[in-house]
Parts: sequence; C-alpha cells; structure tokens
Amino acid sequence: MKQFKLYIGIAVIGAGILTGCSKSFLELTPRGTELEANFYRNEDELAQGLVAVYDVMGWGTSGGYTMKMPLLTAASDEAYAGGSDASDQPNWVAYDNFTLDPQRGPQVGLWQKNYSGVYKANLLLEKLEGSTSISETFRMRAESEAKFLRAYFYFDLVRFFGKIPLILGPISSDQLYSFPQSEPQDIYAQIEKDLNEARPGLPATVPVNENGRITRGAATALLGKVIIFQNNDGRMLEAAQLLQEVNSGGVYQLLTNFGDIFRPDNKFNAESILEIQHSNLAAWGDWGWINGGEGNVGVQFIGAADYNGNVYSNGWGFCPITLDLVEAMKDDPRFEFTIVDGKKMKAEGATYNARYQNTDYFIRKYAPQKAYRSTVGTSEINWPYNEIEIRLADTYLLEAEALVRGGGDAGRAKSLLDAVRGRVGLGSVAPSLDNIYNERRLELATEGHRFFDLVRTGKAAAVLADQGFTSGKNEVLPIPQVEIDVTNKTLIQNPNY
Repeated sequence: MKQFKLYIGIAVIGAGILTGCSKSFLELTPRGTELEANFYRNEDELAQGLVAVYDVMGWGTSGGYTMKMPLLTAASDEAYAGGSDASDQPNWVAYDNFTLDPQRGPQVGLWQKNYSGVYKANLLLEKLEGSTSISETFRMRAESEAKFLRAYFYFDLVRFFGKIPLILGPISSDQLYSFPQSEPQDIYAQIEKDLNEARPGLPATVPVNENGRITRGAATALLGKVIIFQNNDGRMLEAAQLLQEVNSGGVYQLLTNFGDIFRPDNKFNAESILEIQHSNLAAWGDWGWINGGEGNVGVQFIGAADYNGNVYSNGWGFCPITLDLVEAMKDDPRFEFTIVDGKKMKAEGATYNARYQNTDYFIRKYAPQKAYRSTVGTSEINWPYNEIEIRLADTYLLEAEALVRGGGDAGRAKSLLDAVRGRVGLGSVAPSLDNIYNERRLELATEGHRFFDLVRTGKAAAVLADQGFTSGKNEVLPIPQVEIDVTNKTLIQNPNY
C-alpha cells in the first residue's frame, strides 16, 4: 500500500460505499455508481475498505453524542454529566445517575457504532478471502488488522451489553431480525481467537506515514487486557506473559514528563500503544450529519462553558470533576495535568459560567486549548485531539495486577508499580491489589478506564452506590428497545431493565 493515513479524505470514500449513505463528504468527483458489487477489485480499493473500518473507531456522534472517554468518565465516580441542565443530554444524565431504561441512555449509539464496525470488518474479511488480485503480504496484514478491529468492537459490545449477537460474516435478510444472542464467554472466546490470529500478521512498528495502524504490540496488549477482564485468576499469568511482551519489548517507554502524554502536538508518542486518530483536516461544518467529521467533539464537551481567558477555549461544561476525585488527587503530582482548577483560573483573571452540577473542576487531559482550536470548518466539531485507548502505564499496572492475582513474580509486580509512581516522583509502595487499583485510579483518571475497572473488580456497587448503581443490573447497559422491537423480541433484554 503506497500511503495509509487514517484521515477522513480517504475514510469517507470507503465508508460511503459501505454504508450506501447519500452524502459523500470530501469527494471531489462523485462516486454514486460505485457500490459493493463493483468495488473491492484491487489493493487500493480494499485499502479504502480497511480505512472505513478504522474510521468507526473515531465515531462520537452515532445515535447521539457517545464519545467513549467522557461518557465513561461521567458514568464513574470521576465526574458528573454536567451540561446546561439535566435535560441537555438526558442520556448522559441517565448513565451518570443510573436511571437508565431501554429507551433512555447512550445504548443506541454505542450499539450502532460497534455493530457498524463489526459489519465493515466482516465485509472486508469476506472480500479479502475472495480476492485473487492481491499479494499475500497485503492480504495477511489487512486480514490481521480487520480481525483486530472486529475484536476491538466486540470487546466494547460485551463490556457494554453482556449477551449480544455474535455475527462473523454476512447474514441473509431473513436472519437479520432473528439472530440470537451469545453468552459473554463465547464473545470473549471469539475476541481472543481474532487477536491470536491477528498478532503474527501485524508489524512491531509502523512508519510515521502509517501512524494509527494497528501494531503487534496493540494486539498483544488488548489480548492481555481481554483475559484479565474475564476475571479467571487461573489465567492471570497467561495475561501477565502477554503484557510482559509489550512492557519489555523495547518498542514503548514511559515519557519522562507525565503532561507530555496528552499534548495534541505529541501524538503517537513513545508511551502510546493504541491511539485513535482525529484531525481538523476534514474542516467539517455540518451539525446535522451523524459521524460526518473527523474531529474529536469530546474536547468541546468538557471545556468550561463561556470561558474567557488566555489558555483554554470555550466549552460546553460537561463532565465536571467530582470532589471525591479532587480530594484523592489533591496532593498527587499528576493533579495539574489531570484536573483544571476553576477557582485558580478565576483568581488568575479568567471567567466562565457555572453549569449543571458545577464543581469548579474540569478535565485537563483533553481540555480545549486555544492553541489547538480549529480555524477551519466549525471549530467545536473539529478538535484535532487523539484518544489514547491503551498506553504503557496502563499495561504496566495490568501486568502488575495479573502477577499478583496469579501468584507470579511479586518483585516484578513491584518494579512495574514503582516505575509508574517513580515517573512522577512518588515513592515505592507494596504491590498489593489495593495499591495497584488505587494507582490505576490516579494514573488513568478521566481516560475512560475507571467505570469498567470498578465493574470487573466488583467494586462498582459500593463506590457508585450514591449515584444509584444497582448490582445485578447496571454492570451493563440495557439492550436498545428499538433493537428488541425490530427483531420481534428475538433479542432478550438484560436483567432488571
């Protein structure tokens, strides 16, 4: 493949063909006659199909605003929903206070997004298998990437919904509305199968012009994480071995300065293992078209509303930080890179308007900074901030956890935990599970990990009790009622919804 950039200029061409959408964004020459039947004829067209699968990872407006990082931050004890009032984004408020029901919540968008990704990955895999005009080198890598991406989408689906349909290829129209749900263990087994088959065909590193493509390290890290999330202590050393491949392989390293990890001008840095690309190159300006642009609208969401000052740009006031997280981090060196202190901003001359659930503390890691505000298109939906899904500190702490839970090398677990702490000048602590989980809370705060960590460790019911979390129910979202209705109740609703 000559060039592979995960930007909308290529992605929408593929996406438009795959979805049959009537809008063809950034197509200089209309391609209305190019349909699935006469596409995928060569490596260039198959490459466009692959980029279209990648493109789904960055969707944040499918079925409403469903940007994963801020949404999961609001669902956890790290932040509230916020916004102008409780009716601003009722689906976010429902997740924040666990008043979810089959019609209310973020489930429609999350379901649509991830099954769109599964569909596109399945379609591409089918076309790759049937193609006789491509090299084996191209086929192997493209299949590996497609299988990783299918595993990625199913990992989100099983964590968000539990029992879901497991679709691994094209299905007929009569099957479309009668496809049964599979048990979570079967979903996890398929995710592991896809990742194990993907790893050998992926490169250890990629050149700069291919930043954003999946590497072997990303697949290995995700596989280790998937095993840990199944909570089988008998497999923890298996997960630890996989994560050690990533952590000791020499490809990644902890950045010396914690704050450098999240700088928009430091994308794909040495600590980043899996990163979702966003840009303002699309210059999108249409509020009405779902999944239209490549910018990260989550950045706009979390900024202080009507901000006027030197550093930040005006935001919408979502996800104000809880005072619990402020208290937990107040003496931590990572505080200034994790949390914006609004009272301090005001003391320095800035102003902003308090909105719903305001605490005067805001997310810092992805805060909208004036220096990166787009000058093209509609600025609010063209923020060029990437999302780091997996980074080295995450995999260090996951390996340490797996070693402790599996009865492995306690000395190595301690060195991994100490490395994360030492990077910000903190001293050594014992490698207990409590210390490891607390370090995950502080190190990874507001990056979208906390809610699922609470669920998988069995702590969600206690920690989120004052938000209304109900054990045996809120570990997963409800299945969208529209999906149950359209399948004539083939799909069974999750318990207690």
